[in-house]
Amino acid sequence: MSEERHTYYAVYLFPNAVETLGEAIKPFLRESVSGQHIVCSEIDAGGGLFEMTIPGHDANGKPVECEVMLPAAMVKLVVSMRRDTDIGFT
Repeated sequence: MSEERHTYYAVYLFPNAVETLGEAIKPFLRESVSGQHIVCSEIDAGGGLFEMTIPGHDANGKPVECEVMLPAAMVKLVVSMRRDTDIGFT
């Protein structure tokens, strides 16, 4: 049986964007050797707002998704990855 592959995206924001968004963005940020980023299951960069669908779990462990929209100018880099894991560049 083959493992289902799903593409995730690591979205890196400019440092001043993280500072501007403050506490509101902190729950979504992950740390890695390549810096703080947000892991998304879907993105839409087709307008003035950059839309991200962020997978997670509620207090009972049930899967949930959160949609976050922010000005596209806050996005520094998007990296495609094959699993929802920590990423790094070596």
